[in-house]
Amino acid sequence: MHDAERARRRAFVAQHRTAVFGYPRRDDGPSMSVVYYVMDGDDRILVSTMRDRGKAKAVARNPRVSLCVLDEQWPLSYLLVYATVEVDPGLDGATDLMMRISEVMAGHPMPPEARADAEEMCRREHRVVLTLSPYATFRTPPRHVREATDLQGLTHWTSTSLPW
Repeated sequence: MHDAERARRRAFVAQHRTAVFGYPRRDDGPSMSVVYYVMDGDDRILVSTMRDRGKAKAVARNPRVSLCVLDEQWPLSYLLVYATVEVDPGLDGATDLMMRISEVMAGHPMPPEARADAEEMCRREHRVVLTLSPYATFRTPPRHVREATDLQGLTHWTSTSLPW
């Protein structure tokens, strides 16, 4: 059962495309940013950002982040992933990722000729690749109320972190 549940959690991350990226700020408490992401194999998640944005600066100080992967369908479900981050400033990697992210955003493959525009954008915006290495997940199954009868017997309970 443990392996099947783990496989379901990883499949949930692989089958979705948007998440809330949470990271510690120096001031004002945690910050959150909506991002598109892609998987890199089964064990890493890739996010594109600009070198001078808060996400990149924050993970340089503290590489521990959370990624709340969203279902995008109502009723909303989600999976919280805890990860450590490495920043790759290379232009080729940033361009490769931007092509993949563009495909996720568009919902279809990008033609090879789009690469030049993606590379120019990555150069102009100083894009970097955030490589997240998950170590744990946290999931509480959603409880949905669509009608008054759904309140009958409605319960909530706590959950716990589980290994990635």
